[in-house]
Amino acid sequence: MAIESIRQMTVEEYFAFDEAIEYKSEYIDGVVYPMMSGTVNHAAISMNAACELQARLKGKNCKPLLGNMRIGVSPTRFLYPDFSVHCGKPELDERAINLFNPTLLGEVTSPFTINYDYGDKRSHFHSIPSLEVYVVIDQFQPLVEVDTRQESGWHSQEYAGMDAVVPLPALGCELPLAEVYAGIQFDEGYPASAAE
Repeated sequence: MAIESIRQMTVEEYFAFDEAIEYKSEYIDGVVYPMMSGTVNHAAISMNAACELQARLKGKNCKPLLGNMRIGVSPTRFLYPDFSVHCGKPELDERAINLFNPTLLGEVTSPFTINYDYGDKRSHFHSIPSLEVYVVIDQFQPLVEVDTRQESGWHSQEYAGMDAVVPLPALGCELPLAEVYAGIQFDEGYPASAAE
């Protein structure tokens, strides 16, 4: 991870610390890591993805959540995705601030976190028994990588271009990249979505 750790804490100290500060932090095996602020595009893409999932999952037993929902990966690992979906009854701690049974977890890349999103964070999230889908959305071009859990293990597939559509059979819906990137202007000459 490209972010320097703050210091070591117990899990209980981390919970108190994370709830008292103005920025979010993650906890991995006793070490607390601050989370970097995102760009306007990062925030917009995260919101677009969560809102599109909300619309497509309406009436189903699945609920999208924004990035302020902390995920309990293990008793010593607590991480924040950029967005998530849980299906069925949520498994929460007594204060309802840690979700333990996500079905989908999503990240939007940034220059500071891209290696983490595709590396350690991906590995941490893959270890969650309930997780069926891990989505990494590129902030700088219309590109989404989707990991799906299969009987043989995790399978990765890339979807590129504004016309691409990501199938999400675990949720019974699809996610069009045109909606994920609606209103986003890219520096590399990609056009904004027609939905803009």
